[in-house]
Amino acid sequence: MSGPDVIDRAFAEALDVADPLRHFRHRFLPFTGQDADELIYLDGNSLGRPPTAGADRLTELVTGEWAGGLVRSWGVPSASGRPAWIELPTTVGDLLGATLLGAAAGQVVICDSTTVNLYKLAAAALDARPSRRTILTDAANFPTDRYVLQGLAAARGLQVEYVEAGAASGLSASDLATVLGGDTALVCLSHVDYRSAAIADLAGITAAAHGAGAIVLWDLSHAVGSVPIGLDAAQVDLAVGCTYKYLDAGPGAPAFLYVRRDLQESLRQPIWGWFGQRDQFAMGAAFDPAPSIDRFMTGTPDIVGTVMVEAGLTVLAEAGIDRLRSKAMALTSYLVELSDSWLEPLGFELASPRDAALRGSHVSLRHQAAWQLCRALIDEHVVPDYREPDLVRCGLSALTTSFVDVHEAMRRLRDLTASGRYLDVETTRSRVT
Repeated sequence: MSGPDVIDRAFAEALDVADPLRHFRHRFLPFTGQDADELIYLDGNSLGRPPTAGADRLTELVTGEWAGGLVRSWGVPSASGRPAWIELPTTVGDLLGATLLGAAAGQVVICDSTTVNLYKLAAAALDARPSRRTILTDAANFPTDRYVLQGLAAARGLQVEYVEAGAASGLSASDLATVLGGDTALVCLSHVDYRSAAIADLAGITAAAHGAGAIVLWDLSHAVGSVPIGLDAAQVDLAVGCTYKYLDAGPGAPAFLYVRRDLQESLRQPIWGWFGQRDQFAMGAAFDPAPSIDRFMTGTPDIVGTVMVEAGLTVLAEAGIDRLRSKAMALTSYLVELSDSWLEPLGFELASPRDAALRGSHVSLRHQAAWQLCRALIDEHVVPDYREPDLVRCGLSALTTSFVDVHEAMRRLRDLTASGRYLDVETTRSRVT
């Protein structure tokens, strides 16, 4: 995108007219509240918008399967032919694997939270490399990932080593070269950086770690639904991720985990729950793990959350990951162009890769008054995200964000910055940023 017309609203309107995914915007519930007509939502990488099909599916679940089938719905398909509840974690996991993860059936399950799943798989990986003493991760990795790894290291007397990557590009195998070695038990990284959106070289890093004899665990939370992944093709060992961002499954929806098929029977996760048991209703005295992906489950799965995962996935699967990726690259590129023209002269700095092929579906802009700017922008009916210490993060969900949204949001940010209105905002942080 280039030329004098880029900063004109008419340019954004023309992009929306040509957008092959534009009709998907109407597959999500409209905004409600006093500012619904003015609201622009740029935080879909924290919490996606609710799909209309999800609301309908919840009604069906509560009034039909729950009220009608009661406890029988755990073992009997619904009157509409939907699977019994006990099958949902794996059937929805297979759908996720086939449509967005590049994973064959039997390797993905919907369960627990990302943090719990990360703990389970990291602990299983460390047990599989008992003579090695080092865990390798990214210094800027998402906090919960670092905390889980630090906790495991403290409990086992291991060492956590950190690699660094800049905002211009994601982590590559060469970034790990000096720290990856014969003592590395586990490499745990995020595919898309939660702050900069930089994409790590999943295939290259996985191959390098395997060459050193280490197990690789990927956090896909900011990648799934925004970039093609290809777990099977890259021979990834383990992966986790959340479903409430680009998958639109709702706040606190259950996460997912992936375990490559040939590793499933050799890894034993540390939380031995009855849903991971080979014959759970035999109520046996000892834990006998299921010989499948089921062994990585724990307690009773969240059925309400899982049907919402399915509802969001169905919409994304219809759009297709290639079209989702293409539009996300166009949206983020447009935001970068507007930032260059309007915001850079006002003290903003791009904190994401400039090359669209190297970034996910969000863009971060650095400014020394980022907190105040984010709060002031919310008062202007634009919802971005703030990330410490100085980032305005804009999440552009391909199915719910328009080019006009991007144009109008950047215009409002430009105007409030130029006017200095943001200076009236308190600098004290609130609990939720």
